[in-house]
Amino acid sequence: MTAFLIALATLVVGYFAYGLLVEKIFGIDSKRDVPANYMRDNVDYMPMPTWKVFLIQFLNIAGLGPIFGAIMGVMFGPAAFIWIVVGTIFAGAVHDFIAGAVSIRARGASLPEIVGNELGLSVKQVMRVFSLVLMVLVGAVFVSQPADLIAAMTPESLDRVFWVVVIFVYYMLATVLPIDKLIGNLYPLFGFALLFMAVGILAVLIFGDYSLNIDFTQGLQSHHPKAMPVFPMMFVSIACGAISGFHATQSPMMARCLKNEKLARPVFYGAMVAEGIVALIWAAAAIAFTGGYEQLATYMAEHNNSAAALVKDVSVSWLGALGGVLALLGVIAAPITSGDTALRSARLIAADFLHIDQSKIVKRLLVSIPIFVATFFIMLIDFSVLWRYFAWCNQTLAVFTLWAITVYLARHKKAYIITLVPAIFMTAVSVSYILFAPNPEGFGLNYNVAVGCGGAVAVLLTVVVLTYIRRINNGKLKRTFDY
Repeated sequence: MTAFLIALATLVVGYFAYGLLVEKIFGIDSKRDVPANYMRDNVDYMPMPTWKVFLIQFLNIAGLGPIFGAIMGVMFGPAAFIWIVVGTIFAGAVHDFIAGAVSIRARGASLPEIVGNELGLSVKQVMRVFSLVLMVLVGAVFVSQPADLIAAMTPESLDRVFWVVVIFVYYMLATVLPIDKLIGNLYPLFGFALLFMAVGILAVLIFGDYSLNIDFTQGLQSHHPKAMPVFPMMFVSIACGAISGFHATQSPMMARCLKNEKLARPVFYGAMVAEGIVALIWAAAAIAFTGGYEQLATYMAEHNNSAAALVKDVSVSWLGALGGVLALLGVIAAPITSGDTALRSARLIAADFLHIDQSKIVKRLLVSIPIFVATFFIMLIDFSVLWRYFAWCNQTLAVFTLWAITVYLARHKKAYIITLVPAIFMTAVSVSYILFAPNPEGFGLNYNVAVGCGGAVAVLLTVVVLTYIRRINNGKLKRTFDY
């Protein structure tokens, strides 16, 4: 238990220590005007209370990843706890904060426009398509799982299909209505449920009669029942609990609602640290509830590798019937509040590159209807297949974002080492994963070959990007817009 408490405390200290350092490196200016004021349209751009912006950002990014991903990730062993802490502080939170802060400086621009501005027009076009596809994937993925959980808690007449329809209709409304009408009013309730779940499970972990032998001395030794290696597999499995490209697509949405630039660290860096804490809690809960890594593997095998089954059993067993229902509502709220804003982000991304003003409902529908149709058809694909491709796409998007914000920091003569190191590492992870993962998920190459290629690509990209930075700083390349 001591190791778990140290990990928890490290995340909190990381927010105040490293988060403040990153803020100073970026150069937050509290006197600078923000898009919520000078671009206000009362639909997407509008000042909102900081606590609401934080909750929306937190719930946007806290989908199934920090819960289901943490449970699947901890099957690899103690390395999961190390990565959740280290990844959150030095990679995920930095990634989210700088993406959000840059968006504030860029008039609330969406992620593809920011990445394209830093990495060039060709990359911008790729990112536009890639981001839209990922947003639609998220919307589709985060319909089926909450629908399954709600159906299990309601009468048989309210089956899975019924809840799929209800959730999808809610997604459509949340996509087109002004952000303060539905999202701004429902998220405090969803936030309470999710925070109740996290605090409740944490209290049982600390004060309950459970042993938690994390044993960091085992390092990167894999405990996975299928003998999957920790690198790169665990780093993709945990995803949102440490770093996620999806988060960078959400940060611009809240960049349009912040009242002051100085609020970027508590909202963006802080929300990622909060998500890391949730991931840490569920990773620990999985081990404490089942009794150990081997026992967890046995439990998952007996329950068809369903993380949802473990979440339900832990919630009801530890928090009782009423507490279990509230905890499950928190787990249900997490994916729903990522799915709705994913489709809203898709609308904003499409509107940005199509240059379609979104102040009128007719134009919002013009952009949104094709997105809804695409999401509906993707929902028909098996969830397990969707999740596998979502996980890799998610981490690959983080790679694009990290390289882009590295260029941004370098252009402004700032200490870009804070994003360069995570960019190199996540490039190696993403490339190694897609090459090593078994068919049809990946290419199924030999492990040493896959990891070697991943490392080589990371080194090559480092050389290319650093050369690119020198060309920009020498005045040979110009940006679409400056900040």
